Amino acid sequence: MSRTVEASLQVPASLAGSRLDQAAAELFSDYSRERLKAWINAGELTVDGHKVKPKTRLHGEEVLSLSAVLEEEGRFVAQDIPLEIVFEDEDVIVLNKPAGMVVHPAAGNPDGTLLNALLHHEPTLGQVPRAGIVHRLDKDTTGLMMVAKNLPAQANLVQQLQARTVSRQYDAVVIGTPVSGATVDAPIGRHPKDRKRQAVTASGKPAVTHYRVVERFRAHTHVRCQLETGRTHQIRVHMAHARYPLIGDPLYGGRPKLPPGAADALKDILREFPRQALHARKLSFIHPRTGDTMSFRAALPDDLLMLLDYLREDHATMR
Repeated sequence: MSRTVEASLQVPASLAGSRLDQAAAELFSDYSRERLKAWINAGELTVDGHKVKPKTRLHGEEVLSLSAVLEEEGRFVAQDIPLEIVFEDEDVIVLNKPAGMVVHPAAGNPDGTLLNALLHHEPTLGQVPRAGIVHRLDKDTTGLMMVAKNLPAQANLVQQLQARTVSRQYDAVVIGTPVSGATVDAPIGRHPKDRKRQAVTASGKPAVTHYRVVERFRAHTHVRCQLETGRTHQIRVHMAHARYPLIGDPLYGGRPKLPPGAADALKDILREFPRQALHARKLSFIHPRTGDTMSFRAALPDDLLMLLDYLREDHATMR
């Protein structure tokens, strides 16, 4: 089965000087770079109505027009995996992702992912790139995600993400006790020596995270983070950069910090917490069809509630 893709976007000033293929990857991020390059070469993705080469430099304000036939991706299988659906209508799904679920199949995770579950829940998502997934959460991060159920909704939600009008708020439990909240404005890119990690690097993409203190304990803090951008591992990298890494983070967290005199139960949970202590608690966006503001909240999962209870008890006992 195939479907015609029609979209038109203006190149923002921030992408002036970029190559066409690079700008297209930013503006039409729901499609792969390979697919976009093929559309450019075929004249299906044009600049101000003209066919040009992928390496063509843009000046800004050009209109990129896409008119192409999208073949349904049949390589992903539908799997009956339970989903916690928070909201669903004809255009959008909002779900609460559990810990341990990979969002998209990859070499190390060919199935058992959110994408496989979505294809079973709504088979028509096979006609939408990436089954309508427009943003991701790390495997062990819990919380809210939005999924587009059709191509117009997907294009709209992607544009909202690019315009930074989607509000995404996270709860995290970090090592250390910041005096107050702050903003981390530091570019993020691939780690120069470890491809599995991201890092604050001068050559990275702009990234901004705001955080504030919710509750402070003896050696740890419950913080609330607000994203302006959506870089890979952004909160994990930024909080580690601020010297407040997340509890349980295997890539950026370092060794657990055990408060002096802490009970054995607290020491055990700090040493053995099985994932980064991060939860996407609130998600707000404009509905792509109605224009209404949609806002959703997901309560903290049981493992984070238990962690906070132990930290709270320790703080009260040792004061």
